[in-house]
Amino acid sequence: MASRLKALSGQEAGREAGQFFGRPAGRFFGRPAGRPSADVRATNGMVATSQPLASLVAVEILNAGGTAVDAAIAANAMLALVEPIGCGPGGDLFAMVWDPGAAKLIGLNASGRSPRQLARELLSASVGETGEIPVRGPLSVSVPGCVSGWFMLHERFGRLEMARLLAPAIQAARRGFPVTQVIACEWADDLEQIRELDKEQRYSSNLLSTFAPGGRAPTSGETFTNPDLSATLQEISDGGKNAFYQSRIAETIGNYVRRVGGFLSARDLADHRSEWVEPISINYRGFEVFELPPNGQGITALQMLNILEGINLGELGPNSAEAIHQMIEAKKLTFEDRARLYADPDFSHAPIETLLSPTRASAHRKMILPDTALTCRAAWLPIDEHGDTCYLTTADSDGMMVSLIQSNFLKFGSGLVPDGLGFALQNRGALFSLDPEHPNGYEPGKRPFHTIIPAFVLENGEPLLSFGVMGGAMQPQGQVQVLTNLIDFEMGLQEAGDALRWRHTGSSRPTGFVCDDGGVVLLEDSFDQDISVELERRGHVVKRRVGVFGGYQAIAINRMKGEYIGASDIRKDGMALGI
Repeated sequence: MASRLKALSGQEAGREAGQFFGRPAGRFFGRPAGRPSADVRATNGMVATSQPLASLVAVEILNAGGTAVDAAIAANAMLALVEPIGCGPGGDLFAMVWDPGAAKLIGLNASGRSPRQLARELLSASVGETGEIPVRGPLSVSVPGCVSGWFMLHERFGRLEMARLLAPAIQAARRGFPVTQVIACEWADDLEQIRELDKEQRYSSNLLSTFAPGGRAPTSGETFTNPDLSATLQEISDGGKNAFYQSRIAETIGNYVRRVGGFLSARDLADHRSEWVEPISINYRGFEVFELPPNGQGITALQMLNILEGINLGELGPNSAEAIHQMIEAKKLTFEDRARLYADPDFSHAPIETLLSPTRASAHRKMILPDTALTCRAAWLPIDEHGDTCYLTTADSDGMMVSLIQSNFLKFGSGLVPDGLGFALQNRGALFSLDPEHPNGYEPGKRPFHTIIPAFVLENGEPLLSFGVMGGAMQPQGQVQVLTNLIDFEMGLQEAGDALRWRHTGSSRPTGFVCDDGGVVLLEDSFDQDISVELERRGHVVKRRVGVFGGYQAIAINRMKGEYIGASDIRKDGMALGI
């Protein structure tokens, strides 16, 4: 492993062992910030997921000779069982893969499209006076792209048979598994929310019978089985991608959605296609940070970093009021672009070069006031026309690395569980705007705006870091906080994820909502009160919260030592494991 990694690096052997992001030994590769769950190190492979069984399965696949892609698929299938609130076959998938053979980073967009039989006029009439698509129920459903993503990744990068990759999840779904603590809490809360929204159980009866056996969610440590999901995964294992998109499963989904008042059809699933895409990047203090292009929001993180490139955050100090203020303002500025411009590139071309240009970053930076919080309207900069989720990452002994994110959108997605299939359909369709002039305006057969964004970092053209932060609109904010913790504040890999986080809410949204004020800054409870006071002095509305700050997984390479380093967020149930 060591020789392979050194060969991949192309760096001089004289570089000090332990350096990372240009920092001295003992920082990034140093000890964690006083917690028992230290950075995990291994020489032959690494995985990091949000649930221990998923991490264990991924390691087993690596030990059996599977690639990092094989391990990622197996982990994702297991997460569909053990973390059904966030992901599953009914959701979408995005990924980036470092291909060591081609020495290239490759992107995959496995997101689905809106029902072709649902015209905009019919949808607008169906939602009534609200002006926005309901976040739950049949109108929010779009084609699930996850399974297509599994097979595209496997065909190109897999080594073991798909049956081997799905077998652990199939067996565990049939035999049962003990529900972990964080997931159990979210499971109960979100089922109760759906139950309250759908008191007549027009669409949630299957969800409740599948995920609330005996009338309640399973508690922490309680064994949960999902024989329907086991059978569904077995059908996919036996019949391949077409078993999901062109056979009984597709017919079952179409018939069920139609019965509960929706428009997604078996034909929509049969027509689905996922796509290989070219990742986009910017250089932040000497490191190439990569995201996937729209219809996702990854470009937001890149825009934020472009603005912060011209601000000396290191001098301001980690999680100081001054640093947080600058980062919040950068978030406000870029989220106004996010609300107005990001959409399915097949329907609307976002001006990516302009959005990522130094000129625009400089113009945004000049709008930030040192002692005054901007309103969202003040953060709006015109464009020159010329110019809840599961993240996982894996790495293998050949140097392949995978950054993969997969989601139902909201917990349990739309709340719709097709008859006998054991998984919920996503509600990504709720992220369309109903304004026909908006780039993200609803149209049949269109991919909605997406929040899930895997991330990757290269140094001198070589892989350095695969990571992600879960949590809707928190994702680009969280990614920027992790990267600045690593690069500007010289934290270690685990420490960078454990550090306290802030989250700004209330910005304008791609659904058409326009922010009229400055939004709200949420701080994790352990922040010093002085930080709240100082942010409020600048004009921010500040609130303390728990549990809305995302979840982080990461794998980095210490190339001189020939080892991987893994980290997993303390806010989740997961872990990093190496071989």
